[in-house]
Amino acid sequence: MYIPEIYKNQNQEEIRKFIQANSFGILINQTNGKLCATHIPLELETNEEGKDILHGHISKENPQWNGFINNDQVLAVFSGPHSYISSSWYDHENVPTWNYIAVHVYGKIKIIEGEAVIESLKKLVDKYEQNSENPIRIDDLSTKTMMQTRGIVTFEIEITEIQATKKISQNRDQKNYQNIISELEKTNTNQSIAVANEMKKCPI
Repeated sequence: MYIPEIYKNQNQEEIRKFIQANSFGILINQTNGKLCATHIPLELETNEEGKDILHGHISKENPQWNGFINNDQVLAVFSGPHSYISSSWYDHENVPTWNYIAVHVYGKIKIIEGEAVIESLKKLVDKYEQNSENPIRIDDLSTKTMMQTRGIVTFEIEITEIQATKKISQNRDQKNYQNIISELEKTNTNQSIAVANEMKKCPI
């Protein structure tokens, strides 16, 4: 994606935490000459070789996975908070804009099978069940229920490139920067408050 230098995020630890916190991404590839996209959780981890990977799964009924066989190049998009920025919040004339945080991950996808499928599902379920009052565990599910795993295609993506942007009004002076935060808080939506909080973490 196009990222002006001022908005580039090259803090690798921050990027990792962002992906882990915003792991419901969009997986994009080309299948049968068409671009395909699926909204799914994509979990970041490090494999036994020390390489960063994403792992996830899609339904076998989803034709997107057929493209993995002939072309292993994929793009995963992760989005964070975003909000409209009115230029009426500046002390000078300018155009409105949008503040947002996003990460694009490029990589090579590989279908995995066998016990690795179950291990992948265990990690996914354990992550999202950890705060449940009565957490479900894959090991506790019946053989009949686990038969449903035959209907999914599990994969891992070896990460080859990461592009990360954090566009939060870094091009404004301190006075306008602080006023944007105040106006976002007045807007009082979940997104505007989240963007304001991100801006507070990075005072200019």
